[in-house]
Parts: sequence; structure tokens; C-alpha cells
Amino acid sequence: MAPLLQRPVVRAAGRLSMGAGLAAGLVYGAALGALWWAQERLLFHPVALDPGVPLAVDPDVHERTVDVPGARLSVLELRLPDPRGVVFFLHGNAGNLQSWFVNADFYRRANYDLVMLDYRGFGKSTGRIDGEAQLHADVMAVWSQVAPRYAGRRVVLYGRSLGSGLAARLATQVRADLTMLVSPYASMVALARLHYPWVPAALLRYPLRTDEAVARLRSPVLLLHGERDDLIPVDHSRELAALARQARVVVVPGAGHGDLQAFDTYLDAVADALARL
Repeated sequence: MAPLLQRPVVRAAGRLSMGAGLAAGLVYGAALGALWWAQERLLFHPVALDPGVPLAVDPDVHERTVDVPGARLSVLELRLPDPRGVVFFLHGNAGNLQSWFVNADFYRRANYDLVMLDYRGFGKSTGRIDGEAQLHADVMAVWSQVAPRYAGRRVVLYGRSLGSGLAARLATQVRADLTMLVSPYASMVALARLHYPWVPAALLRYPLRTDEAVARLRSPVLLLHGERDDLIPVDHSRELAALARQARVVVVPGAGHGDLQAFDTYLDAVADALARL
């Protein structure tokens, strides 16, 4: 008789297991659905500024706007009397020009103009980011506005963290004497795999394939990375260097992800790279 008494228990346990599996699947699916729609909130952390806030306080720093479809982008430019060239600077995923355009003296000493833009929704830029193609198009729109001024002069495309993928892509489309990638990622796909291994790669609407862009570059690439970067490990720079035709990696001892500018190793490497062009 014992086997007959056990059958209902086994069936009930099976139903419970199936129910738990279904519930887990629904939760997982809901989480993926939320991630699909919330990627902008996860990737971008803009700090908006009132349109009346002045950004250009020095006489050789100029504020301008660039109109793009559906938005107006805020741009700051350090313009020197006779610069050797320009550093076109694409910043990270948080803050705004007020917190990024803070070291103009460094570029004055190097005798390079500095051009920096705020992405949509950052600082005084209007609109909102809604896709990777839009980001690349906005970057190209700003570069196209300033590029004629630097015909015959040195061009350095600089990307920091998020901006590294944008700079690498831009370098495949325009003339650049040097592409400088600081705290770069091989791709957002690889970075997501590291931090969120449960997320399918196909779900990412911002794959940002820095690796594919770097592999196409013929001009020099300088990669700078903090030794202690726990957000984007230094191996990402090493992977990119292995893909590039001409690449050099500078690892900054003691630096993390967001503090490289506080280390002489980083400052000296950037100054030396600009002087050598």
C-alpha cells in the first residue's frame, strides 16, 4: 500500500516544481523586459543645467550650440591663437561640461585647442538619448562643425570611458593623427557579460563595439587605463591593443576608473603623446 500513498505526494511535488519554474521564468522575463526599456537610465547619468548657467568663464573658452534632429547640443571650445591642433574630447556617462571641462590649462601648455560636447540631456543639451546610432550621429554632427578649422593641423580624438567607444567609431570615419582611449571597454557586450552575466547579449541596445572599430584603424591608438579599475578592468585595454595595428597601452599604477587625471603617469603620457605629433 505504501506506493499508492506516495503517488499523490510525488505528483504534488511535480506541480510545485513546475509552478516554481514558471514563476522564476516570469520573473526573469519581466526583468529582461524592464532592462530593455530601462537601458538609458542604467547607462547614462546626466546632470542637467539651467540654460542660463554660464559655462565659458575664460576669454579663450567659447560656448556654442550645434543643432541636431530633435535637440540642441551644448559645446565648449578652448581656442588658442595658433594651436598645433585639436583634442576632440568625448566624456563619460555622468555629469556635464561643468564637471568635465576643468583642465584647460593642461591643453594651453600643450598648445592644443579642446572641444567638448554634452550628450543629449546632459548639461544644457536638450533632448534625450534613445539609441546608439543617434549618439554616433550627434558626435559626427559636432565634429563636422569644428573640423574645417583644423585642416592641416593635428587631430586627436579622445574618448573617456563611455566616450571611448564613440571616439573609436569616429576615428574610422574621419582623419585622426591619434586616437586616445582612456578607461575604454572592448565592447558594452563584454562589459555586460562581466557585470551582468545573466543578460543575453541580444538584449543590449547599445553594444558599442570599440573592438570592431579599433581593428579597422590604421592610425596610432594610445590606451590609458587605471591599474585598479574595477568597473572596466585593464584587460579591456590590452584586448583592444592586440586588435589595433599601432597601439600602446599605459597602465597607471594606483589609479581606478575615474581618477586617472590625478596621477602624473597619466598626465605625462598624454602630454608626451601630444608633443610627439
